[in-house]
Amino acid sequence: MDAPRPSIPPSLFAFAIFYGGMVCIAGVLGNKQVSLGGGLSVEAGIFAFLLLVVTSSAVAELHGPHIANRLVRIGFVPLLVSLALAILVLAVPASPEMAPDRLAAFQLMMSGTPRIWLGGIIAYGVSQTLNVTIFSWLKGREGAALLWLRAGIASVASQLVDTLLFVTIAFWGVFPIGGLLLGQGIAKVLLSALLVPWAIYLFVALGRRLDRA
Repeated sequence: MDAPRPSIPPSLFAFAIFYGGMVCIAGVLGNKQVSLGGGLSVEAGIFAFLLLVVTSSAVAELHGPHIANRLVRIGFVPLLVSLALAILVLAVPASPEMAPDRLAAFQLMMSGTPRIWLGGIIAYGVSQTLNVTIFSWLKGREGAALLWLRAGIASVASQLVDTLLFVTIAFWGVFPIGGLLLGQGIAKVLLSALLVPWAIYLFVALGRRLDRA
């Protein structure tokens, strides 16, 4: 008699689908720079990446760091497949009926250099793994309390590493990157501190409600 297959908790199933979607949309949103005021600006993809941070932290809280790190690794699948599809679509000739301005806008938005693609892939893997590691390490030291603080510290650290890796790999030698690193770092720290601590409570509460139902 076959052993019963382990069931997937509803929260893990839902978060995994959401996580894959955020992995794919982050690169598209990153084509727009948004102003945060005070002279600070950041690529809009940060909002999707912060949701990735919150999701992986919530999975670590609910199901443990091993499952959360597996989620991060599986996230490479939609990331790489969406990148391959983008390259394929860019290579396929456009329909002659497509308006030239729309074609030019699409080509500009979806095109990227190999260094930018490589920087995004490496920064994703390292920063998301670091987020889960720090979040889980703090939980091991501090216990289940201070969820908002654990999530905020892990998010700030992982986003700083993400910025350092991506900007260095993508733009080192192309132009001076000191100002970009400083501006992006400050902006991402502010967003992590403002958005992640309350969002983690929302995601964990949602996950627990899904599992109870």
